[in-house]
Amino acid sequence: MTAIASPIVAEPPLRATLEAADLRTPYGQWQLQQWRSRKDAPLARFVASPERRHALLTRLYQEARLAGLPPDLVLALIQVESAFNAEAVSSAGAVGLMQIMPFWVEELGLPMDDLTDPNRNLRYGCTILAHYLAIERGDFTRALARYNGSLGKTWYPERVFDAWQNHWR
Repeated sequence: MTAIASPIVAEPPLRATLEAADLRTPYGQWQLQQWRSRKDAPLARFVASPERRHALLTRLYQEARLAGLPPDLVLALIQVESAFNAEAVSSAGAVGLMQIMPFWVEELGLPMDDLTDPNRNLRYGCTILAHYLAIERGDFTRALARYNGSLGKTWYPERVFDAWQNHWR
């Protein structure tokens, strides 16, 4: 098995991350607007509606930042998992944008949680990936493999890193 060097740099201190994720501050708003304007055109190949792109990018940015994840990596993960289809259901039963397994509802949420709702799905997916990243002590390759259920294999992290590098950076 070949190890993959994660293209991640050290994250800023927690306070800076939380302030940047706070969309109520002028700086947080500016960062979101800049990021969203850069990601709108690449996302248009998956999501035709400008309003849906705007809403998705806004929520994705906020959820990723709150979970301490690079928003661009979350975009790449969604591209690989569902190609931005909020109604996607895998053969294993994973649901929505980030392909959340239904058992996570018992672990993290409420029985009424709809995993096809993009906002709810992003919350679950970012929380789960951040959890795996903590377990793996910052190793994105191993965290992504856990997310996919393929720990010990690198094909899935390679696909996500490839999408990240070639489409979202």
